[in-house]
Amino acid sequence: MQPEKVLENLGFSPNEIKVYLTLNEKGSKTAGKISKLAKTDRSSCYNALKLLQEKGLVSYVLIGKVKWFQATGPRRLLDYVKEQEESVKEILPKLQEEHKRTKIEGQVRLFKGIKGVKSVFLDIIRTGKDNFAFGSEGQFSERMPEFALQFDRMKKENKIKTQLIIRKGRKELDDKTTTYRYTPEIPESPAVTNIYGNKIAIIIWTDEPEAVIIENSAAAKAYKSYFDFMWKNSKKLNS
Repeated sequence: MQPEKVLENLGFSPNEIKVYLTLNEKGSKTAGKISKLAKTDRSSCYNALKLLQEKGLVSYVLIGKVKWFQATGPRRLLDYVKEQEESVKEILPKLQEEHKRTKIEGQVRLFKGIKGVKSVFLDIIRTGKDNFAFGSEGQFSERMPEFALQFDRMKKENKIKTQLIIRKGRKELDDKTTTYRYTPEIPESPAVTNIYGNKIAIIIWTDEPEAVIIENSAAAKAYKSYFDFMWKNSKKLNS
């Protein structure tokens, strides 16, 4: 993954990214020189430098009356991420308590894009319950291969198993924690259904994938009964 994309995912603005990467590559520079090299106007450059200093990613020295800016070591990025994580941990109990009070039974949540689908799989991990799925055509492995392997590791760490009913010849990369059964009677479809805990997650693998999580105990129980019937009437891998 490109550094620009990683920094963008961490919440850095485009100008912060340009300025930080310029300093990291070119070394100590004055604000005017940074502005030219990073191709930003002077005002935007100064603002980016200020924000990066607050993050501890840029420092400066005075030579005469002129400030020379420099990037701190790249490992400071890891420290910055850890600091953000600790800040979130501090407010998490309060946020969770407030969320629990306002949560509506039977809520439906919609997600769009690859990041949205990733949120669904992370919700499976957070829920901590075994996952029962059908309808996969291997889209998870094809569209998100690195995350599919990471998801397998997270399932193993959290002792989460998957039972997956799939058409013969199809498979996913999250293989170590998954038990397969095959049926020729499942039609090819872009929709994959996951049942875990009191939730149903339906992922639709179109060009821009979409997903929905339905949180309803009665609905999840009904879907699980449907899954159990299909599982019982499906063939094992070595059949």
